[in-house]
Amino acid sequence: MNTTDERLSAILHATNTVAVIGASTNQDKPAHFVPRYMADHGYAVLPVNPAAAGQELFGETVSATLIELDRPVDMVDVFRRAADIPPHLPDILAMRPLPKVVWFQLGIRNDEAAAELEAAGIEVVQDKCLMEEHERLVGGARHP
Repeated sequence: MNTTDERLSAILHATNTVAVIGASTNQDKPAHFVPRYMADHGYAVLPVNPAAAGQELFGETVSATLIELDRPVDMVDVFRRAADIPPHLPDILAMRPLPKVVWFQLGIRNDEAAAELEAAGIEVVQDKCLMEEHERLVGGARHP
């Protein structure tokens, strides 16, 4: 999918809660500072990482899996290698309600996984940095 700036902006404005697969406790990694940026800009960020389950990140307790989340999410942000995405698809597709968007971070592209998600009615953004797109399109403004 070739997502236009207009569509990306609409996604960013419509999103309130973001689950982050692969959220990192290492502050130097994009999987930490990108979700931190989103949390600092008013989004509820729910970290998902089995290696850090039970710890706190971005003001939330880290969950081991998406299934453990206790509330609906608008977006699932993915910090995993493209080859590691397919095992997450059953969990994403089991979410109720389904997320509106699944966002594969910069450098991550998996067309087969994207097609499966889109077939379920989930919009997919691939190979784009959530933080960079927010800074560029929303101007770093705080989310209401």
